[in-house]
Order: sequence, then structure tokens, then C-alpha cells
Amino acid sequence: MANNRNRSSQKKRSQNDHRQDKRAQNHRGQQAGSTRNNARQPNGSALNSDVQPVERTRNKRNTSKAVRSRNRYRNNGISDFGRRKRSQNINIGMLIFGVILIYIVYCVVMYFQTDHIVRYEVQEGSLATNNTFTGIILRDEKVITADSSGYINFYTYEGERVASDKLVYTLDETGRLNEYLADADVGVNALSERELAEFRNEIVNFVHNYDPVHYENTYDFKHSLKNTVLKLTSDNMMQKIDELNDLSLGSSMINFCKAPETGIVAHWTDGYESLTADNVTEEILERKDYEKHEILDNTLVESGDAAYKLSTNEEWSVVIPVESDRAGEIAEEGTVKVRFLKNQLESWATTSLLHNVDGNTYIKLDFNNSMLTFISDRFIDVELMLYEETGLKIPNSSIVQKEFFLIPDAYITSGGNSSNNGIIRQCYLEDGSISSEFMNIEVYSHDEDAGEYYVDASVLNPGDVLYKTDSQDTYTVSKKATLIGVYNINKGYADFKEINILYQNDEYSIVRANTQYGLTVYDYIVLDAESVSDDQFINK
Repeated sequence: MANNRNRSSQKKRSQNDHRQDKRAQNHRGQQAGSTRNNARQPNGSALNSDVQPVERTRNKRNTSKAVRSRNRYRNNGISDFGRRKRSQNINIGMLIFGVILIYIVYCVVMYFQTDHIVRYEVQEGSLATNNTFTGIILRDEKVITADSSGYINFYTYEGERVASDKLVYTLDETGRLNEYLADADVGVNALSERELAEFRNEIVNFVHNYDPVHYENTYDFKHSLKNTVLKLTSDNMMQKIDELNDLSLGSSMINFCKAPETGIVAHWTDGYESLTADNVTEEILERKDYEKHEILDNTLVESGDAAYKLSTNEEWSVVIPVESDRAGEIAEEGTVKVRFLKNQLESWATTSLLHNVDGNTYIKLDFNNSMLTFISDRFIDVELMLYEETGLKIPNSSIVQKEFFLIPDAYITSGGNSSNNGIIRQCYLEDGSISSEFMNIEVYSHDEDAGEYYVDASVLNPGDVLYKTDSQDTYTVSKKATLIGVYNINKGYADFKEINILYQNDEYSIVRANTQYGLTVYDYIVLDAESVSDDQFINK
């Protein structure tokens, strides 16, 4: 716009200058005519001589204006040409910046439009299987009832093995026995290192296994400590009670109750003393309505009430719920090593399979030792220490299935320009005659029992005829089978490798290491097998 206005103004100035030049020429012509006329008129010579210098000066002034005007026009033209020339120069820096910006935008767009292939490095490892169960303890238990009413006081601690006809508890009909023993100096023997260690173990076990959801276990702990104290003071208390027999109170106020047979004493009941393994149900294991009745010292019992119970057999069982598919495998083991989570004790158990009335599957673990350790428990957490597979750990998302042709061993040979595996395939020449050609192939697995190789289905077609080396026998390609494997990307493309799964959970699998056609540690595989295809090149 500015250039157009300059050109328009320059054009107007040039036209004005042209008019002025033309007027000057006309004026000079008129002056020349006047001079000639004056020359012809003798009386006007003085006047012409006076006018001539003035006209000459005016002509010079007009001529100089015309010249300046032409020079200004030329200068304006040159300046405008320079501006037009400078405007045609290209900014190289801006051009480079624009190219880089376009390239960055292209890369960002391609990044979000391209499927990203994530690789996974194969490592050795093992899978921690969930073999922890909560089970119910079953024993041969007999509930011993009180023969009369009174306040019960135990003189055997829980878990103590008693012989037949040994004093277990006394019944105080008046309730004055505890008052007398409180006034008397029963005393406590100095605790030995073994007895102190027993106290510490009970406290540590309680703190380690404490669960606020099962706060009732706190009362079991309290009862256990009381039993420990009772065990330490029982000898002195019995001596004081014997002294009562010589007092005027006599023995009529105290009933001495002895064990009817040999067994292990327990100071609680829960109604499951007669429960059998085949009657265990899921509802029982959930413990919604479970109640454990503790029989404490100096509590009033009526005749016929439960006073204590005896476990008369060292053999005991734990029944645990197991999924049906795993229960069969565990039962087939016959024996299994069990760890008790309460105290980390380990023991061997024989296994048997149960299909109970509620339709669920259970495993019965039979033990012949350690029953005394868990005499205060009805439910217990156990861990089955099954054989743990180790190998190469890979994610399940990397596993894929691929179909292959099966080729008999006799038709796989080596030849060509290398020692690679290959086949001799029938082909046709241009004139239609039958011939043969050697073709390199990659073998992905070998079935030694069937004597067959797994060959990539993409390099052969159904119906291809193969020749046996040094023989006229032929084989028509048709038989197929499927392999389980992963895509190895060590070479920059998706190369299928067979795997042999040893164990698998929801997320990972353990596969055999260092197989002929499989994986080795530190191999790189595709994390998501569905994101690639066979022989696809991988951009690292």
C-alpha cells in the first residue's frame, strides 16, 4: 500500500514537472517572438533591454526547479527499488525453525498413533503360592462333669498330663477356701530360667499373633498366664489344703475330684468335642456363632456342669477347606509337611480327601504328635509346605499359542550353503517337469516320542510333497499341532520360542530354563503378545 502511494505521488510530481517544462518552453518561445518583434520596432528597444534580464533570471529559476524535480523522481525510484529488493530476501533462521517445528509435531502425532511394544527381561525366580489355610482341630475329647455344686479350684494346669486317679480340682461348697489361702502365705518359688523363658514365650507369641478382629484371644492369653502361675504354686497350695484336713473345718467342706483316666487336661469347652471330620462345614469354619466357654478358678459350678475335659489320645486332626482342583493334588501327595503359623512349628501329616455334606471339598491332615502344644486351640492357621517350582519367571500376558506343521524326523536334513535344517520339496520347472529343491527351515520344537519336528506353517503349504534323503519315499504336508511360547526380540524382530510351563498363577508363570528351543535368562520378550505378529520388526 505504501509503495503504491509513493508511485502515485511520484507520477503526479512528474506530470507537474512536465507541465512546468512545457510552460517554460512556451514562455521562452514567447520571449523569442517578443525579441524579434522588438527588433523590428525601433521605438521599443529600451523597454526590451530592461525586460530581457528579468525574463532570463526567471527562465533559469524554472529550469533549476525542473532539474531538481527530475533528480528527485530518479532518487525516489532507486529507493523504492532497493526496498523491493530487500523485501524479497528470505530469513534462513525462521525457515529452519519452521522445519524443526513441523518435524516435532509429526513425531508427537506418530507417537500417539503408534502401538508401543514393551519388552520384558526374563529372570530366574519362583512363585509364592497361597498355601495358607484356617482349619479346625479335632481330638478324642471327653467332657468331665462336676459331681456336686461348689466353687471350683484347679490343681492341674491346662495341658498337663494326668494319670488316672490324680487330683484335678476341688469343689469348695462354702467359698471360704480361697479366703483361707489368701490369708495364708502360699508363696511362690523363685522362678528358674526355664520358667522365665516359658513366660516370655507366651507373651511374645501373643504379641506376634494378636489380631484386633479376634479380641477374644486376649482372654485365652490371660487364662494361659494363670495356668502358668498355677503350675508354679500348686505344690504349696496342696500342702496348705492338706493342713485343712487337720483343722476343725474338716474335709467335708472340700470335695476332691480326681481324673477317671489318663489324659491331658483342658479347662474349656465349646460344644465341638464330638464333631467328626465328615461333618465339618463352611459355616463352622466361619466361626460366626462360635463360643468358647472358659472354666476359671473360683467360679461356681452346679452338679452336672462341665468341670474340665480330657484328651485321651495323642493322635489328632486338622480339617482345612481346599478348592476341588487343588484338593486332589494335595491328597495324592499322601504326606505333606505342615507349618503352624502360631509358633512356626513344623510337622508331617498324612492327607485324605473329604467331600462333605455342604458340597465343599476338604483335606484332613492327621498328626500323631504335638497335640499338647495346641490343647487350648480349636481353630488354627496352617501352611502346607508343598514343593515349590523354580525356573524362569515370565508374565502370563507374554504367552501365546502358535500353530505348526509336523514333519517326520526322516524328512529333515541339512544342506545348501550351510548346516542349517532344511527339507527337500517337490517343485515344477517351467516346462512342467517335476523336480526338487532344498529349502532352509527353522525348527521350533521336537517331539522325541512321536519323532516329529515342529516347522513354521508360513513356509509350507498343505499338500506340499517332501522327499526323504537318499530315498524315493515322500511325505505330504498336512498334520498340524500347537505350541505354547513367547515372542523373543533379541534379534530385533518377534521370534517365537517354545516354553514349558512348570507352574502358573493368575499373573506369572514359571517355565523350564535352558531348553533347546526355549528361553534363557536375560532374554528379552514382548510383554504383551497380542501387540505383535510373527517376524514383526521391533523398534527399540
